[in-house]
Amino acid sequence: MDQVIRINTIEDYTDMFGCPAARHPLMSLCRLADVGDFVSPGQAVELNLYTVVIKDGNTCTGHYGWHEYDFRSGALSFFAPGQLHRYGDARGDKSRWGWMLAFHPDFVRRYALGGRIQSLSFFSYEVNEALHISDAERQTIESLMENLEREYQRDIDEHTQAIIVSLIDVLMNYAERFYTRQFRTRQSVDPDILQRVHEAIDQHYAQRGIVPIVTPRHIAERLNMSPHYLADYLRTQTGQNTQQHIHAYLIDRAKHLLVTTDSSASEIAYQLGFEYPQHLTRLFKQKTGMTPMEFRKMG
Repeated sequence: MDQVIRINTIEDYTDMFGCPAARHPLMSLCRLADVGDFVSPGQAVELNLYTVVIKDGNTCTGHYGWHEYDFRSGALSFFAPGQLHRYGDARGDKSRWGWMLAFHPDFVRRYALGGRIQSLSFFSYEVNEALHISDAERQTIESLMENLEREYQRDIDEHTQAIIVSLIDVLMNYAERFYTRQFRTRQSVDPDILQRVHEAIDQHYAQRGIVPIVTPRHIAERLNMSPHYLADYLRTQTGQNTQQHIHAYLIDRAKHLLVTTDSSASEIAYQLGFEYPQHLTRLFKQKTGMTPMEFRKMG
C-alpha cells in the first residue's frame, strides 16, 4: 500500500506545493503561476485542510469531468479535510491562471461560515464533478479572488481574519449559485436522470435472493456520481433528493405487492431489504397516513 503524506498545517501545505510562505498561520492563498513542483504524480496525499482550486478551463483535462455542453472558461474544485488526493504532473507554469486557497478549520470556526461549511455538499463532490464556469462567472470569481488576495497581502490586524472569512463566505455563495446553474444546464441535455435513477433501483432489486435495502450510495455508484452530487442534481431538477426518490419507489413497490400478492407486511418488508418489518410500516404510514394492512383492506 502506498504511503500517504498527511498535511495538517498551512506551513506543511505551502512547503509541499511550493507556494510562497503563508502570510497567516491558518490560511494560504497563492496564484497557480506561483506554484512550483510538488509531490510526485500518483502520490497519495491527505490534506486535513479546506482547499479550493480555481483553474483556467484551457489548461484542464477531462479528469475534471467536462461534458461537451459545459462552459470551459474555468473550473473550481472544493475539498474537505481528510480527503485523499493523487496529483498528476504539476510543473510550474508562469502563464497559468487561477488560485489555490487553503485554510485550517480553526480559521473559520468562530464565524458563521464555520457553522455552515460542513453542510456545503460540493466539498464532498469528486474531482470529475468540478464546477465549470462561463466567461461572466469567471470575471466574478476573478474579481472576488483579487479582493481576497489584496486583503491577504495586507499586514495582519484585528480585522484581517473577519474580512478574509467574509470573502471566502461570498465565494461559497457564488459556488452554490453557479452549481445550481450547472445542474440546470445539464438538465436540459440530460433530462432522463430520474429514469436512470429508477433503472438503477430496479437493477438493484433484480438481483437474486434477498438484497439489502437500496441506498443513495448504491444509486450514485451505478450512475458514476458521488452521493452528494447526485442528491443535489436531483433536488435541483425534481425538488427531492435521492433518498426521497428511493422512499417513493419503496412505497410504490410495497403498494403493488400488497395489492397483487398475499404476502404479509413482514414478508414484503424483507423483499424490499428492510432489516426490520416495523421500519417499512413506519415509513409507509409516514408517507401514506396508513399502515400497509390498512392500505390492503382499502383494496
